[in-house]
Amino acid sequence: MDDSLNKEIPEVRLRAFRAIDEPDTCALFVEGHAYVLTSIGVTKVTSSKIEWIYNPAVFVIVVESLDGKKIYGGARVHVAGGTEALPIEQATGKLDPAIYPMVWEYAQHGTGEICGLWNSREIAGYGIGSIFLTRAAVAISSQIGLRSLFALCAPYTVKMAQMVGYNIETSIGNEGTFYYPKLDLLATSMILQDVDTLSSADDEERAAIFKLRNELNIIRTEQLRKKTIVIHYEIKIPNLEKWNLKQTITAFNKSDINKEVDDSPLNIL
Repeated sequence: MDDSLNKEIPEVRLRAFRAIDEPDTCALFVEGHAYVLTSIGVTKVTSSKIEWIYNPAVFVIVVESLDGKKIYGGARVHVAGGTEALPIEQATGKLDPAIYPMVWEYAQHGTGEICGLWNSREIAGYGIGSIFLTRAAVAISSQIGLRSLFALCAPYTVKMAQMVGYNIETSIGNEGTFYYPKLDLLATSMILQDVDTLSSADDEERAAIFKLRNELNIIRTEQLRKKTIVIHYEIKIPNLEKWNLKQTITAFNKSDINKEVDDSPLNIL
């Protein structure tokens, strides 16, 4: 583990912000995510394909050292109606164009996608790259005003997504599955249809997410598989008064961006 972390009980900050407000932090996110992916043999990542950093409809969560000098993991929430199609559209549109009208329908009431979930080796095993970031991403989605969320899940994250309220969307792909980002990797399309109530979530996960919504900035001692980590949650999104979901939905309805397909970036939960 990184020398800057307590080896027994790590202490980190988990915070949320709008991508366009912190381009430098976003660049560190891209660098860390790419390093993790290439280290496990996933090379379908292009460092130049980072349009989301400039997308006003992207919100970012990072897990970082308390001094802010190192990022250990992160995730993103993309809102439909920004300057690029949702990652799930970009990834699966060529394989099944039915994703486009589906996203459009959900977008009329505010929809988005959790994607780009990762954690570094320094903090592996403490739940950062799994449940704690996922909980936080669902929690901030209600701040953003979203009523539903998409995700394109790797096999090992399907169960985790179901725990927080996602269901497999079987009407697209092969009963909801796609070979992405390459033919030997399977991805599952999933939808969380009720961000506000989380009616399909496990009781424990629903309670944890609701607690985060009620206490956006809080220090919590979290435990997972007998490992303990102290997390300084700072998920009250700054400058949210500059965000307008209705304008984003209007922009989505006037744009043909949802028809764009680019399978070069890897954006998978």
